[in-house]
Amino acid sequence: MLLEAHRLSKSFGGLRAVDEVDFTVAAGSITGIIGPNGAGKTTFFNLISRALPATSGRITFDGQDVTGLQAHEIARRGLARTFQATTLFADATALDNVLVGYRQRTKAGLWDALIRSGRLAREEREAEAAARDTLAVVGLADLADRQARNLTQEQQKRLAMALALVARPRLLLLDEPSAGINAEQTRGLIALIEAIAAGGVTVCLIEHQMQVVMHLCDRIMVLDYGKKIADGTPEEIRQDPAVLEAYLGHK
Repeated sequence: MLLEAHRLSKSFGGLRAVDEVDFTVAAGSITGIIGPNGAGKTTFFNLISRALPATSGRITFDGQDVTGLQAHEIARRGLARTFQATTLFADATALDNVLVGYRQRTKAGLWDALIRSGRLAREEREAEAAARDTLAVVGLADLADRQARNLTQEQQKRLAMALALVARPRLLLLDEPSAGINAEQTRGLIALIEAIAAGGVTVCLIEHQMQVVMHLCDRIMVLDYGKKIADGTPEEIRQDPAVLEAYLGHK
């Protein structure tokens, strides 16, 4: 397994937002996490990406214990993510946003900048080439020079994916990729996620639209009040009585 969570928990005072959840993501798969509002999905993402420390439990990535790492350290090992509220540099161009994502791959420091070293020049060329290639992957090649604030909501979501992808992650976490966009735009994002996975990036996503999850995912975990209530294939999840009651409101 590429990613494993073992009895992962997070408490905020007396609230148990994530409650001893076991979870795995197989390399090369698309895995979904669903559940009602307040089920703990984003908190769980924050734990496995190390944006939040776990109260208890263990996380392994590619067989290595990463429970104690900082977010930037696990990012360097190959984990990248997007956020439900798209986080971009609004006044910067699409290209410059993606260049920020590439920064973690560079080694040039202050001294290189002061003397304009050969390494700095080489890395700047490599960074721009990688950023433009990644914009092409997400369908934004023609908008490289447009400010992020002037992109549509759907284009901003694609740009957020590019910012995460430019660092060439092994695992991409997507938080509510279809939120705030229409059905036609959602179909375009589904095709993009499929292409990303086909290109060798393992994907794990939180999603509120069941049709998106059922179409994309190999396996799905369902959370409710911080607890895992189901884990299986889309067909198994679709027929699970606990899921029908908790997520769809059926008895």
